[in-house]
Amino acid sequence: MKIENAKQLKSHALELGMRQAKGPRTRILVSMGTCGIAANTHPVLTALREEIGKRDLQDVFEVVETGCMGLCHSEPSIEVVDRVEGTTTLYGNVTAGQAAAIVEAGAYEAAGVEILDRTWYCPEGEENQAGARQARVVLRNSGRIDPENLEACLIAGGYQGLARALTEMKPAQVIEEIAESGLRGRGGGGFPTGLKWGFAAAQSSTEKYVICNADEGDPGAFMDRAVLEGDPHCVLEAMAIAGYAVGAQSGVIYIRAEYPLAIRRLRMAIEQARASGFLGADILGTGFGFDIQIKYGAGAFVCGEETALIHSIEGTRGEPTFKPPFPAVSGLWKKPTVVNNVETFANVPAILRKGAGWFKTIGTPECPGTKVFALAGKVKKVGLVEVPMGTTLREIIFGVGGGIREDRQFKAVQTGGPSGGCLKDDNLDTPITYESLRALGSMMGSGGMIVMDVDDCMVNVAKFFLDFTLDESCGKCTPCRIGNKRLHEMLEQVCAGRGSHETLAKLKNLSHTIRDTALCGLGQTSPNPVLSTMIQFEDEYVEHIEQGKCRAGVCRHLISYAINDDCVGCTLCARNCPVDCISGERRQKHHIDQDKCIKCGVCHDLCKFHAIDKN
Repeated sequence: MKIENAKQLKSHALELGMRQAKGPRTRILVSMGTCGIAANTHPVLTALREEIGKRDLQDVFEVVETGCMGLCHSEPSIEVVDRVEGTTTLYGNVTAGQAAAIVEAGAYEAAGVEILDRTWYCPEGEENQAGARQARVVLRNSGRIDPENLEACLIAGGYQGLARALTEMKPAQVIEEIAESGLRGRGGGGFPTGLKWGFAAAQSSTEKYVICNADEGDPGAFMDRAVLEGDPHCVLEAMAIAGYAVGAQSGVIYIRAEYPLAIRRLRMAIEQARASGFLGADILGTGFGFDIQIKYGAGAFVCGEETALIHSIEGTRGEPTFKPPFPAVSGLWKKPTVVNNVETFANVPAILRKGAGWFKTIGTPECPGTKVFALAGKVKKVGLVEVPMGTTLREIIFGVGGGIREDRQFKAVQTGGPSGGCLKDDNLDTPITYESLRALGSMMGSGGMIVMDVDDCMVNVAKFFLDFTLDESCGKCTPCRIGNKRLHEMLEQVCAGRGSHETLAKLKNLSHTIRDTALCGLGQTSPNPVLSTMIQFEDEYVEHIEQGKCRAGVCRHLISYAINDDCVGCTLCARNCPVDCISGERRQKHHIDQDKCIKCGVCHDLCKFHAIDKN
């Protein structure tokens, strides 16, 4: 059905909502994002539908395939909602064999099925309730609606923001609303979105573009993927709003090809939007036309930088260029171009629908709104979290995330991915904003947050992130291409116990040089993991060079294995040693030849009697 105008959109959405209200009273929402599918949710989905059919309860239950709920630690996860009574139960680690119990219980707790804490998962409208740990703005529909069903999107308020912009506001008023909201770019730099749109709007060119940067490349980051899998229409709506505001008629979504489910749902959403009149010519009968195409990236991390991304779209090598001019002045095909990432765009329809004043009630005065983080590493509740700006690291890791796995001691958290820094327990009560993290030598980045415990070596962590940067550098500028290679070599020396205080001084000096002289953001921020760990964990660097010791037992060259008196001579270690460096008679204490030992740790991991010490 093609929607001809804003009035028809409103009435159609109302009609759809009333029709849904007359349908089955109980909805079973099944998380079918990439993580849920990987956790084998399909058999659970099938079992639920079969159980409902077997009991002839189709008039009572509706099974809805949704996007990611963010509950990666408890997939497969489902939520059962009784719309009449208002009762809700959230289940985790569901198996197909539990389908019967869940259907029998309805929206109440089913015996024998793991119940999840709903303060982890906070739907839209509940963000200010007492006890709520999250606030869902970006992920408002992810895990709540069927992302492949346009009608579900319309019931949830989809395209109402676009309708308001096109029929009630002039382009300058749209930009003013976004600027007034205080929305800042969620891709890392935190540049004011309204200001960027204003720059593009001020250009006199008749040809302009809007680009959605979905080239999510940080290790462990999957926020953009979850939005595109769970609520693709919100990004299309936001891009159309941006197009109207700045005077663009064309949009491009640059997405990495490694996201097949997101791509499939995006393509489906674009087709639905075109057929319904939300994309194409004369949108909602206003005379404004805007359309979107998809461009696939090949996985180059540097193409997350906006000028490199633009070059990739144009078919050339994905390398950054000097700025100015900025893309808002001269971008795609040398025309004014707005580039925002998925999370930034996902905020826009909610702001246009509810107003800038509402948005500013969440977060801090300097950083309104929320931030989505991919919480990973040694934390109990791994997954996607969305919290108000200003939430502390402690609240995220120990509140939302449930603390450290096996209740081990917290050591550090890496924020901002390979461009960010490592922060220790002294920083846990820091309210998260762009400025506060930058002041600590880290950054917000796109939202990766990797938690580490005492088994992690911070020198090795810095080397790990520099490994990634070396692989992903485009090689265009000397500071990044050569400088980071030298940094990596010096870190290898430290990890091998061959470093010196002079090595540490060179590490600092070269890191500052690279930060000050590299061409783009990738190179300029690449030394952050080195600098932050040297500041926050200087004692570990000193131990490596002065004592030849790695306290975490990670740096292989600084580890030795020795058999103690608890050895019973079972020969298990000797039989599994890959280099035959363990000798001894059965039922007699064995011995490790240190010259032959490659320090793989197989013997230590296999010993049932704790007879092998790791030093």
